Amino acid sequence: MEIERINENTVKFYISYIDIEDRGFEREEIWYNRERSEQLFWQMMDEVNYKEDFNVDGPLWIQVQAMEKGLEIIVTKAQVSKDGEDLELPNEDGKTIDVSVDDKIENMLEDKFGSNKKTSSDKEPKKKQSSYIVQLKNFEDVIQLSHYCKNNFKQITDRLFYYQDKYYLFLEFPKEMAEEQDDIVSQVYEFADDTKVTIHLLEAYGKVIFTNDALYEVSNYFPA
Repeated sequence: MEIERINENTVKFYISYIDIEDRGFEREEIWYNRERSEQLFWQMMDEVNYKEDFNVDGPLWIQVQAMEKGLEIIVTKAQVSKDGEDLELPNEDGKTIDVSVDDKIENMLEDKFGSNKKTSSDKEPKKKQSSYIVQLKNFEDVIQLSHYCKNNFKQITDRLFYYQDKYYLFLEFPKEMAEEQDDIVSQVYEFADDTKVTIHLLEAYGKVIFTNDALYEVSNYFPA
C-alpha cells in the first residue's frame, strides 16, 4: 500500500486489488459487503496510523476513487461545528469548508459505489466468523487465560503477538468446532478485549511470541 501524507489533517493512500486480496478480502466484498469493506478500511487506517502517526480521534471525510488496478482513498480529519450542523473540513489554505452533517460518510460511500450494490434480496447469508483477534493488556492476563482455556484449544490455531506495548492473540477455529466456538470465545473475552488491529498489521509490524499453540506453550512455561 502506498501512503502520501498531504498535510497534518489529510492523508492519501493507494491500494491495489492484488494487495486487497492478499489481505484476505475478495474484490466483490468491497462493493457488496459493507461490514467487510469497513474491516478493510480500518485495517488500512491502522497501517496509515503506524507509518504516518495519523490518529483518528473524530469524524472523517473520505473520498474514494476506483481505479483500474486498485483504489485511491483520501482521508481528511474533520470537526463538528459549534452548532452541530456542519462538518468543518480544513483545506490547504488553512481555512475550513462547511459540509452538512446530514451527508454521512456512509451515504458518500454509497453514492460512490451505489450502482454496484446488490439489493437485500440478492445478499448471500452471512457467514459465521471463524477467526478473531483479541487484545490483552499485559502478559499476566495471557498466563491466566492460558491456564483457564488451554484444554479447549487443542484444535484451534492460536498465535501470540506483541505490538505497541500490548499482547494480541489470533484465534482461528476449524469448521468442526462451530458449535463450541461461541462458548470458547466468550471465555476468552473474560480476559481480553476486542480490537481493530488486524492480523495483517500484526504480521507486518508486530513481534511473534508463539506461531501456534500459543496458550498451550504459555501454560507450560509459566505456572498460574
